[in-house]
Amino acid sequence: MIPSTFSLALSIVGLALAKPTCNKCKAFPGGPGWPSSQQWSQLNETVDGRLIRPVPPGGVCHEGQPNYDEDQCPQLIEDWRVFEFHAADPVSVMWDLWANYTCLPLEGFSCSGAGYPSYVANVTTAQHVKAAVDFARDENVRLVVKSSGHDYLGRSVAPGSLSIWTHHLNKIEYHEDEFKLAGSGKVIPGDAITAGAGSPMIDLYTVADQHNRTVVGGGGKTVSLGGFVTGAGHSILAPHYGLAADNVLQMEVVTPAGDILTVNEDQHADLFWAIRGGGGSTFGVLTSITIMTHPPKKLSMVLFMAFTVPEAPFTLDLVTWAMSQTPYLSDSGLSGYLMATIDSPPPIPVPGVPERVAGLMGKTIILDTHDSAKIDEIFRPLNETIQERWKGQVHLLTIVQPFDSFFDWYSENYDDGQAGGSTYLISRLLDKETVTGDLDALSNALEPILIDDGWLGTYLVAGKGVNEAKPRGGSNAVHPAWRKAYVHAITWLGWGYPPFDETADERTRKILDERFEALRELTPDGGSYMSEGFPFEDDWQHTFWGDNYERLSEIKRELDPQDVLWCTPCVGNEGWDEKDDGRLCRIK
Repeated sequence: MIPSTFSLALSIVGLALAKPTCNKCKAFPGGPGWPSSQQWSQLNETVDGRLIRPVPPGGVCHEGQPNYDEDQCPQLIEDWRVFEFHAADPVSVMWDLWANYTCLPLEGFSCSGAGYPSYVANVTTAQHVKAAVDFARDENVRLVVKSSGHDYLGRSVAPGSLSIWTHHLNKIEYHEDEFKLAGSGKVIPGDAITAGAGSPMIDLYTVADQHNRTVVGGGGKTVSLGGFVTGAGHSILAPHYGLAADNVLQMEVVTPAGDILTVNEDQHADLFWAIRGGGGSTFGVLTSITIMTHPPKKLSMVLFMAFTVPEAPFTLDLVTWAMSQTPYLSDSGLSGYLMATIDSPPPIPVPGVPERVAGLMGKTIILDTHDSAKIDEIFRPLNETIQERWKGQVHLLTIVQPFDSFFDWYSENYDDGQAGGSTYLISRLLDKETVTGDLDALSNALEPILIDDGWLGTYLVAGKGVNEAKPRGGSNAVHPAWRKAYVHAITWLGWGYPPFDETADERTRKILDERFEALRELTPDGGSYMSEGFPFEDDWQHTFWGDNYERLSEIKRELDPQDVLWCTPCVGNEGWDEKDDGRLCRIK
């Protein structure tokens, strides 16, 4: 149950001040132009009583907050680390820094709702979304969109805003044999799924599995379809079937003008192109998406480790050589998540493996085979090189486990990481030439990332399936670097308590920025996966969208000249500045 009611809002908000004569800033609570209680009440009626005046979720642990409950506080502290808790709350987000630490469930810290939206439209229909968009546009109120809050860039929360919560846009419809596009009536053969934008991955996988199919989805259960697709959507299945954005057939979207449109390759083609990879909360609010399905296929999970001890004098050479083998592994059918390190605990606990290791290791899958001999043959050339170069000093370990279907594998191997805390990510897309060409240059780029207990996620989530993808309409807005990439290289760094520590925040940014500078220089056209990118990239426009940015910006200006939708780092946001308190003001 949501611990908030709309009636509470009316007793708190009071009378709004007069509207401003010009809109230099978005309306903000307590300032000129903020809508009156009567106006909010009218919006509540329009959305069928589903407008929420949220309370800070951490208030359960703070005396004086309307949701304070001393007995429930210990449970909340446990739940704070669980993705499902934040997804089910109208304003809570997965990582603390994006709500500016305004109400953590911890003793010794103050609590207020200052870091959260002022109102939430708990939408269940496209008409609800339209009503919220129209209200924000007409009343000059900042608008944000939250589905699950699983956003590493903090785009789903903003102080003093109206939030559209799409969590309950979760209806799923299965289409057998074919799907007919709206407008043109074009028939696309094959099974498809139409799902609400708030549908979580676990529900999509479950429905697909019930029909003996699967979909290209994310690793976390709570990742929602809308945000996943708009960011491009990498997947362990992407090397076989393309990115999530490549699998979209049709979408329903509410534009900043309040129009409810069905977009596909034959109608509103520019918008269809832009939303698939152009970023969320930018071109409109997605309400539903139709995606292709694929055969579930049996598979084998291959736990892979090429490792030595950190004291070895050749650890960097080993990591560099192992990374140079990733295109070969990908072309051989392996996909998954590896980690490069020169000194860290192994990501896979295996008896006999040292407590700290150096090398390349992780979890991969290969589709359509349970043949261990075939898998051994894939790794034979790697083992031969290891024996030639580092005999007795480097070990190659593979552990194979068969699964009857992708869903069976996912049910045991989904991302079960923790929420909460403060973390920044940084990433880069690496093509075949980068990792197999000049290995000295690659080694020089890896060294600053790996020193001082650093590590590099080496994700095999691109390769042939992404390089050769044929999205509907011929193309979409994902970074062109995906069409050459083999490796999504990523790392992250967080900081502990006290949580609100500007020095730690700045130090973390600086460390990540410096560690990745050489890799940026090595890959000037490489770009980054925006959904797992660094929010402070100097040229974020081209880092996240490459040569697509100019076209995306033009579409944004045509669709949303008033910037009804604004987020950062998002297409077309250059005309506004976010103040320390969250107010959004035009740049003079």
